[in-house]
Amino acid sequence: MQDAITNILNKYDLTGRYLDNIAIDKIESYFSTGLERIKTIEVINSQASKIVRETAAQLYEEQPELLRPGGNSYTTRRYAACLRDIEYYLRYASYALIAGDINILNERVLDGLRDTYNSLGVPIAPTVRSIQLLQEILQDKIKIGKGDNELLVSEPFQYMIDILGEQNI
Repeated sequence: MQDAITNILNKYDLTGRYLDNIAIDKIESYFSTGLERIKTIEVINSQASKIVRETAAQLYEEQPELLRPGGNSYTTRRYAACLRDIEYYLRYASYALIAGDINILNERVLDGLRDTYNSLGVPIAPTVRSIQLLQEILQDKIKIGKGDNELLVSEPFQYMIDILGEQNI
């Protein structure tokens, strides 16, 4: 798992180049958004279980068939697995936020997800919706409006949504 700075330095080291203006701008952006990233992580850390509960409540209100016999969250074991997965998406999004690098999501969450979900018969649409809800609830909790901070917070969630939406799981 690497942060944005390590990724930039590795890229330039591999090509044997000094940092150029593009690299310096990326590093400057990473540091200039540091306080916002830390504040967001503090909210996640202090309210993670509440965020997960709210996400699940909204998801199951919108899609009650998931809780009925034959639904993917039917039975206590499956319901608990769904809550665990929602928590995973939130936790790994927080890692990507603090590192300033969404590649963590490929390495820790998205790689291999297709095989896992296919083998378990897990539908992707409710998963994507739960990630959207996580993003919305978190943005509401940190009172994000339109602008750069919204993009900063939404980036890891939107990346997971885009990648999962492209896959035919």
